[in-house]
Amino acid sequence: MELWRRAANPWGQDVLIGISWDLMWAAVFAGLAFTLAHAVWAKWLAPAASTDAGGGSSVAGLPAQILRHALSERVFHWVMSAAMLVLLITAFAPVIGIQFAWVTIHWIAGLILTATIVYHIIHAVFWQDFWAMWVNKADIEAGLTELSHMVGRNGTEVPKAAKYPIDHKMFHHGASVSGLTAIVTGIFMMLRIDTWLGAANPYLLDITDSTWGVVYVVHGISGVALFGLIITHIYFAIRPDKWWITKSMIYGFIGQDKYVENFDPNRWAIPGAAPQEERVPAGVGASLGSDDAVVGSSDAAVGSGDVESGSNDTAAGGGDLAVGGGDAAASGGDAAAGGGGAAATGESPSDSDDGLASEVEGLD
Repeated sequence: MELWRRAANPWGQDVLIGISWDLMWAAVFAGLAFTLAHAVWAKWLAPAASTDAGGGSSVAGLPAQILRHALSERVFHWVMSAAMLVLLITAFAPVIGIQFAWVTIHWIAGLILTATIVYHIIHAVFWQDFWAMWVNKADIEAGLTELSHMVGRNGTEVPKAAKYPIDHKMFHHGASVSGLTAIVTGIFMMLRIDTWLGAANPYLLDITDSTWGVVYVVHGISGVALFGLIITHIYFAIRPDKWWITKSMIYGFIGQDKYVENFDPNRWAIPGAAPQEERVPAGVGASLGSDDAVVGSSDAAVGSGDVESGSNDTAAGGGDLAVGGGDAAASGGDAAAGGGGAAATGESPSDSDDGLASEVEGLD
């Protein structure tokens, strides 16, 4: 397999003219091989799911629908995606024999991609948490733990993620490097063709043929890298178990259940929601009956649905203090009326779809 193509220039010099098209097929093969291997692993070899409860905490006050991607982020994502697909099709379709006037379409799509990336950088720096997509120590530790779990160490607990898990961040960085490289080299290459912006002027920057060859090779390598990345990205986007993430890039929201199941509230905090400890220290609080609440210190045993008061407290009859998954638990004080204890009555926060979504900005 060749890595690049060479040819003689008008002066008889042997110069680079671009990457070998074998690299395009290698990227396609690598992308398809990875997706097939992952599909087989996920179907028959993946160990049973094991997740850490995010430090043993639940979240009180969660809305039924949680905003993961604002409208501006979703528009950016789909415009950028369309531009990338057009670039790849116009770059590689002629290689396999599909002939059409691709050059103009290619550089227009390149300018659209450039505009979206510039917007994304400005938006991330001034309106979003710029560091949300950077890999930190917690991400690396979580990634290593997840790898241990994936290779069959079933006892390994996989910690819940921040808003963007490490695999999302790594894809983002890979696509960013490849995309920016393609943009910079593509802008230089536009000097060699006639565009609506001006006539071709390949001598404007006094670049030699040898240097142009390097520009062509780097541009081509970034293109095949994007080819492989996009194949894997589309694969994960259409997997049934990942479809809830894809829908969040369409509609903006994820359900409360997906947030609780997959994310650590201490690493992705939702405004208006507060993490609460679910564990009760040994020897303190009440024992549990079926679907009953853990009541704080000095409280008495919880029976089959009723909360019985401790000393000097008044029994809470009638309405039981049931705390289901994700519901608010009484903390700090007693859950009984009278005797200085705070009354805890009424219904638990609902998991209905009527809750207001809390907006959390993030990078896609």
